[in-house]
Amino acid sequence: MWIFPGQGGQKSGMLKDVPQEMIERVKTLTGVELTDDDKAYQDSIQIQLGILLLQLFNIRQLKKIHQQPDAVAGHSLGIFAAGVAADVISEDDAIKIVYVRSTKMQESYPTGYGMGAIVGLTRKEVSALVDQINTEDEPVFTSNQNSELQTVISGSIAGIKKVLDLAKDHSAQKTVLLKVPVPSHSPLMQSVADVLEKELAKVTLHDPNCTYLANYNGHAVRKVDGIKYDMINNLVHPVYWDTMMDVAKEIGIDTSLELQPGHTFTKLVKSKFSDFRTITMDSMNIDDIEFLLEKWKRG
Repeated sequence: MWIFPGQGGQKSGMLKDVPQEMIERVKTLTGVELTDDDKAYQDSIQIQLGILLLQLFNIRQLKKIHQQPDAVAGHSLGIFAAGVAADVISEDDAIKIVYVRSTKMQESYPTGYGMGAIVGLTRKEVSALVDQINTEDEPVFTSNQNSELQTVISGSIAGIKKVLDLAKDHSAQKTVLLKVPVPSHSPLMQSVADVLEKELAKVTLHDPNCTYLANYNGHAVRKVDGIKYDMINNLVHPVYWDTMMDVAKEIGIDTSLELQPGHTFTKLVKSKFSDFRTITMDSMNIDDIEFLLEKWKRG
């Protein structure tokens, strides 16, 4: 299973190995010049296009050593590179759609909104705290489920901070304001989903060449309609990552390969399934990855 992280792991210099022609392609298709520095990664458009491009390069690296995924699992933004890996959408169309997505997200909530994470409380407990704080003036919603005891919240920064403070009072192990400048995976993003529906109507999509694990319900999808729905609506729904991993286990997956940037989801897999074999592209070179994958295939 190939895992594609979303926003949060971006860092200055992460595109240093990406061929210049790929960077120029982004500029040609979108007009955006990726500058790959700390200042750029305060901007949602630079973050999303930068991470997508890095993952498209990773896919090229893996296909060059004749690797194909049995399943793909993208987290939020990561679903678009996952779609490329599964031959659902072309590189160029993924770049154009992510540009529209990131632009509309930034336009919708330029300041004052974001996401936070709470570790050590159940989703039910977090939802009860959110219900205490959520108002029309300071909206906040229960969002992504990354593991049984790791829940994300989305909304106004003011509302998020109040929920994080409440979570500490209720013995949460950890609370953090995430490096995501928009309230993703909440009802606040419906206007962006409406735009994506129109844009994806112009794009040719195909059935996947492998199992696709959908964000919006965690289920295994093998037809293009379910993937298209995910690409349009995943910003409105929570990402049910914990369910996605349970389904991966159920269908016989026992190996995960996390594309760049970061290794957050490898850690989540290891904490959930001690018998999983894991690889992170952030910490291994492509020759070592090829050696391991071929060794594991031989049994």
